[in-house]
Amino acid sequence: MKPRKGGGLGPAERKARRAEGTGLNTHGKGIGAQGKESKSRRGGTPFIVLTGLSGSGKSQAIRALEDLGYFCVDNLPTTLIPTLGKLSLRAGGDIEKVAIVVDVREGGFLSSFPKIFRKLQKMPRLTPILIFLEASHAALVRRFSETRRPHPLAPDRSVSEGIRDERSRLNVIREMADEIVDTSDMTVHELRQFFMSLSRDRARARLVITLLSFGYKHGVPVDADLVFDVRCLPNPHFVATLRRRTGRDRAVAEFMERDPAAREFMDRLEEYLRYVVPFYIAEGKSYLTVGIGCTGGRHRSVMIAERLRRPLAALGVARVRVRHRDLAHA
Repeated sequence: MKPRKGGGLGPAERKARRAEGTGLNTHGKGIGAQGKESKSRRGGTPFIVLTGLSGSGKSQAIRALEDLGYFCVDNLPTTLIPTLGKLSLRAGGDIEKVAIVVDVREGGFLSSFPKIFRKLQKMPRLTPILIFLEASHAALVRRFSETRRPHPLAPDRSVSEGIRDERSRLNVIREMADEIVDTSDMTVHELRQFFMSLSRDRARARLVITLLSFGYKHGVPVDADLVFDVRCLPNPHFVATLRRRTGRDRAVAEFMERDPAAREFMDRLEEYLRYVVPFYIAEGKSYLTVGIGCTGGRHRSVMIAERLRRPLAALGVARVRVRHRDLAHA
């Protein structure tokens, strides 16, 4: 999983540091002016804190972490979090890595959690990692409708009112997160696989780059750090022999590579990403999601994501993975 990057900075300080850096919104928290690694970068006992919106998939996520060998606790009272952290640090103990779920079901969560989490960050030999799960309003309404459960903040109101209220209240905690995961388009199995891959990626590379192709007609991915619109390039959809193919097919790649302007666009995009990746590493970012969007998410964005995989991996400073969000229903 992704290590902590914060060092206890407040939201205003984090925003200021982002503004002083590359000028790009990376969700990163920085690693200090001299580029030294934070305590969490030097290793320690993993202590994952899962939080986020009700209905966003925290229960499925904690089950996935349990399968990965984490000692898991759901709905732990906020005041007991430091106690569990200390227990996990005991020499010779049975607890090697911990994952907990905390959210608005616990009465004092909203008021006390920021202070408690900063206390965790100061514990020697502990690596606290805050992961915030969220989903679109429509996805959350659908999930509550399917389960027929009342929203915890709206027992006497509509689910929509509860979702809006909770999203507003959790903004401060969302700002503190090391990783923000949008589960709107994830099935239970995809969410499970996502957390398993995060765990593997953390062990393999300091920075993980996800090249995420998508279709604008299905919405812009909210978890993307960078988004590039490639709808200006020639569209294979209008070529009869290519319409049913995808950006993974050689014929589609050759069609796009034949166009000089498209080839120059792709070369410049690759050059920019090769240039900017070291800045994200220096800032202490562990996950970088690059969204590449075309109209339907079938041809251009898929082809370009695949094309970028090899040169970015060749940098030797990051693990690169490709995900095609909308290919299945493009």
